[in-house]
Amino acid sequence: MTEQISELGGKVPKDKIYTISVLTAFAVVAVAISLSSCAGITPPTPEEIVKHPLGTSTVKIGMTKEKVESLWGKPADTRIVEDTKRWAGPREMWVYEAQYSAIPLDAGYLSKTKKLYFDGDYLTTIDE
Repeated sequence: MTEQISELGGKVPKDKIYTISVLTAFAVVAVAISLSSCAGITPPTPEEIVKHPLGTSTVKIGMTKEKVESLWGKPADTRIVEDTKRWAGPREMWVYEAQYSAIPLDAGYLSKTKKLYFDGDYLTTIDE
């Protein structure tokens, strides 16, 4: 018998049924693989979101003085520091004083005083 009766009353060749079965199995496997690859992603906890909300980590190592000043404004204090244990030569330190110490998150320098160290024109270190 080369044909099989379908549920709708028509006849469907066995090779078509086999093709549909193979395609269905392939689709199921593809969906299973794509869903399992997402299993490694862990969303941040509410505590992590509160401490480091999106968009608050604006100053990054490697930025120029001009870029830092455009993001955070003029520092409260600037000075030249020498720390032979940390660096080979002197660094320029910019201090941004905390504005609101009661804020429970790290929003730039709003909650914690930040010390930014520059080697020449480039930011090399960020300390609290």
